[in-house]
This record gives sequence, structure tokens and C-alpha cells, in this order.
Amino acid sequence: MELNYKEFGQGEPVIILHGLFGTLDNWQTVAKQLAKDYWVFIVDQRNHGRSPHVDDLDYILMAEDLKEFMDQHWIPKAHIIGHSMGGKTAMQFAFDYPDMIDKLVVVDIGPGENKAGHGMIFDALLSLDLSNIANRTAAEDHLKEKIEEYGVRQFLLKNLSRSKEGGYKWKMNLHAIHQNYQNILATVEGDSVYEGETLFIKGGKSNYINSEEEKTIFQYFPESSVETIEGVGHWVHAEAPEDMLKSVLGFLD
Repeated sequence: MELNYKEFGQGEPVIILHGLFGTLDNWQTVAKQLAKDYWVFIVDQRNHGRSPHVDDLDYILMAEDLKEFMDQHWIPKAHIIGHSMGGKTAMQFAFDYPDMIDKLVVVDIGPGENKAGHGMIFDALLSLDLSNIANRTAAEDHLKEKIEEYGVRQFLLKNLSRSKEGGYKWKMNLHAIHQNYQNILATVEGDSVYEGETLFIKGGKSNYINSEEEKTIFQYFPESSVETIEGVGHWVHAEAPEDMLKSVLGFLD
């Protein structure tokens, strides 16, 4: 599994993992800011972006992908940052390969099982006939019938790319993501707790980390702290990049 990636800067390595339906480009602005002090990698996880498309998708496999990526780049230890699905990959990696993490940052997700909430998105994407799409405007018009939020539509359309044969295709492996959706919602678990330094950042308007989930966090990540960035939702890095950078840099330093 050779994951697609970009790298910036130099110094201690930092690896950033995006969320569901995302790509490494979602974190490029933040990565370039971190690169003033660190050697930063942004990575497409399997079945996302330009990384390999395969049938299987779960957190144990994605944690193995990350280990293999670090081995390939001769990185014995790194700071790991993960958002949403990427945060769960990072937590699984912490359980499975604790000695390969320096400090861990998890953005707006906990280790517990998540409720299904992407049905409308899957319906919209799977019903879009790419063979009959003339341009991006036509694709957005179709998505608009099922997805009201402009920002969500624009985020999803970043996955649309032109095919060499003409027309459009998805960068992500939509079929595999849909088939493995329950694995993405699943709890991440380890044989023991992770005792390394960990920062959980949650959006003040987000419901991904509630009081019950915080109890689970402290149970499995006893050396962790939870910091709230007020006034933002699940996409903390997009809605409040400066506040998030301040928190991350303060923690890593």
C-alpha cells in the first residue's frame, strides 16, 4: 500500500490524516503553516484521493497503512494528527503501534461508535450518473436536490476529477467506502490503554464529542486533555484554522 502524499518543511515529522470523503488537500493550508517548524506529511488514506483503491476498509488496516508509510519513509516516530475518520485511524495506530507516536492530536472525534448520518450523501453521490455529466455545475445541480448545504456540496465535489477518456470520475473509491461504511462508524479498540500525550480538539457546535464520549476518551487515553474551540462545528481546521494551529503548536511545543 503506497499512500499518496505531499510533504513540506523540515524538522520533527508530523503526519496528518483527513476524514471521510476527504483528501490530503483539505489540510494543505494547515500543513504549510506547521511546516514553518516541522517536517509535515499530508496523506490520502486508502480509497480516498489518489491513494490505492481496494475492497477492504477498516481502522486496523488503515493503521497498518500508516505504519507501512512511516517505514517506507524511514520515520521511526512522528507526531500524528487525525480528523474524524483520520482521528480514529490515529487512535487505532496509537493502540497498535504506540512506540511510533511522539504526540497525538485527534480533531473532533472520539474512540466510540458513531451514529450513521451520511445516508443522504451516499444517496446523492451514488445516484449521480457521471457518464451524463457535462461539467461541475451539472454535478452540483444534481447534488443540490439532496444536499442543501453549499459547503458540503463543494467539499464533496473536490472528489470529482476529469477522466483521461473524457467525462468525470470520482477520486475516491465510492463503492468501497459505501460497502464498508459500518467499519468507518465502528469503535476503535486496543488491548490496553494508550499512555502517550494526547490532545483532543472539539468544535463547540459539534456533537461528535459529548460528555459520555469524554469519559471514554479519558478511560482509554489517560494522559489526554480535551480542548474546545467555540463557535465552530465538525470542520474545526476549516472554520477556525488559526485557533486550531495555536492549540496544536502549543501542544507539540
